[in-house]
Amino acid sequence: MKPDDHDAAELAVLLADLAPEDDLVHRHLWLIALFDWIRGDASSTEAAIARVESLLDALAEQHRARARWQTWWRKLTDTVDCSTLLSDYGFASRNAFISELMDRLHQKLLPASPETADACELFTLVLPAEFDGLWLTALSPATLERVAQLLTVPAEPGAHAPRAAQPTRWQATLLDAITFCTSQVRAAGFSPDIRLRMSDPSRDVSPFHSLASDFDAVRQTWLSGVGVDAAAQQFRQQLDACRQAASSVYAHLEAHGISVDLVFRLRQLRQRVLRIRALLDCLLDDPEHRHCARLVSHLASVGQEQRSVGALVSSSSSMLAAKVAERSSETGEHYITRSRAEYRAMLGTAAGGGALTAVTTLLKFGVAALGLSAFWGGFCAGLVYAGSFVAIQLLHFTLATKQPAMTAPAMAAKLKDITDPSALEAFVDEVTHLVRSQVAAVLGNVTVVFPVVVLMSVALQGLNGQPMIDAAKAQKVFESLTLLGPSALFAAFTGVLLFASSILAGWVENWFVLHRLDSALRYNPRITRWLGAPRAHRWATFMRTHISGFAANISLGFMLGLLPAVIDFLGPGLDVRHVTLSAGQLGAACASLGWDVLRSPALWWAVASIPVIGALNVGVSFYLAFRVALKAHSVSGLGRTRIRQAVMQRLWRAPMSFLWPSTKEP
Repeated sequence: MKPDDHDAAELAVLLADLAPEDDLVHRHLWLIALFDWIRGDASSTEAAIARVESLLDALAEQHRARARWQTWWRKLTDTVDCSTLLSDYGFASRNAFISELMDRLHQKLLPASPETADACELFTLVLPAEFDGLWLTALSPATLERVAQLLTVPAEPGAHAPRAAQPTRWQATLLDAITFCTSQVRAAGFSPDIRLRMSDPSRDVSPFHSLASDFDAVRQTWLSGVGVDAAAQQFRQQLDACRQAASSVYAHLEAHGISVDLVFRLRQLRQRVLRIRALLDCLLDDPEHRHCARLVSHLASVGQEQRSVGALVSSSSSMLAAKVAERSSETGEHYITRSRAEYRAMLGTAAGGGALTAVTTLLKFGVAALGLSAFWGGFCAGLVYAGSFVAIQLLHFTLATKQPAMTAPAMAAKLKDITDPSALEAFVDEVTHLVRSQVAAVLGNVTVVFPVVVLMSVALQGLNGQPMIDAAKAQKVFESLTLLGPSALFAAFTGVLLFASSILAGWVENWFVLHRLDSALRYNPRITRWLGAPRAHRWATFMRTHISGFAANISLGFMLGLLPAVIDFLGPGLDVRHVTLSAGQLGAACASLGWDVLRSPALWWAVASIPVIGALNVGVSFYLAFRVALKAHSVSGLGRTRIRQAVMQRLWRAPMSFLWPSTKEP
């Protein structure tokens, strides 16, 4: 494919404008214009490659232009330090999400200046498009050889030790870049946070100690031209040992709490090791310059990720997912029933939760009767909800909608090998167990809260002559719960709040474990002197067991109570619909209106909304939590498709297994 006349004319203008004597900014502007010409409209890699070959042909034919190019290229490499580009480009400078987000927004919204000696900034201006990585990778070996000949410049005398063949400036730059990366890897490996969390064998061997000397051996043998293969092999083995030592930290994090900052630094360490290996391939084993082209293409792709706000959010959410999913998976195991006996036990604990929620319904209507302002009314309602949810937790009862966000991480933790058919089948079994558990919990809550609220309202009417709510409020309950209204939307929003409370619970528990507060409660001398050793031990065990539940229940209570008031002030008017609380309110309305309510269509529209509210509460919270857990376990899109297909096949073959245990199960 040959460039057309327009491309040839533009190339002629570019070569005519090539002026090595120009100042720094104009030299950089010319380079940007050259790559804009190569890129064209970014519609065809073949066209871009043809323009590269046309440039090479023109410089081969025009000796004066080639001489100007060589002078210009030498000045460019004199003023721009490419070793920093090769060693540091694509690595975030910090793990602070807000500051990194602001940096990326600045890069997107504010224009960059080519008046810079920073190779990273210049690289971003020269190769700003995703298309650049594609055409760079597609260059043929013959074209790469011609490009290498055009760009080859001898290194400055004395830059490195004498070598059998004088190194080029590119080779000297590679050596410097590997040196910088190696020092970064060693510094990370020697940092106390990482070193103290390594496994004992990794810490005892400490491969980071000899990493610098191993690279010095590679440098010396490469410069002398003798024994470089053996030295390079030793250096690569040491790099692998450093990666394995760093990976051993994850076992400590899973057991003792995950630090997002530490996970960020471990990922940076791993990526720098991979960068060193890529640089080493370019230096030692690249006769066709394939590794060099792949490296530059990779840097172009990394530049896209470094400027992407979406990539930052994805990376940060992945680390947050790892932080909360491990903690939630421990709690979630307690909510999955796998036998008929456990199913019956779930019905019993859910019935207890429904009975306590009846009291919550009474207190909620009592708060509403006080006539407080929207904020303080919501705050007091949040207190009532939070106190009720904590009481349900401490009495070991069950609130149905609290389960899904906790059980999703526990289930995703079983997807260690999604390609194994038996593992996938076992996972589908867990899905059926989970859905049955949800059905049992919702039935236990709803079938108890409704009659208990009715009985409480009848008792109140017998005591003071008035039911729990009057007829006007009863009609408002029907209007708010009707399936013809926005109840489904509000129920889905409540599912989001349920998920948010589980995320907060996982974060709080991880924070508690990471900072070893249970150990501090148990052994801190001041605390043990104040409480006594036995009581301190009991408190530590109690808090370690219940901290996640406290965080989830208290946060959910205040979100259900306060958020509607806050959102209503802002304008959208979103409300919450919790299946157990809604069933309790429906019971109070029925008790207020008496038997005649059975002839009211409003009642049955409200009754029809209860299963929809329950399904959306459970389904939305589970879906969001499961997505986070899949991200934490790095399950690919293909793996998610397999999961979906397997679940649908089970639903088609045995739909009743999702509702109650079969007679074959114990």
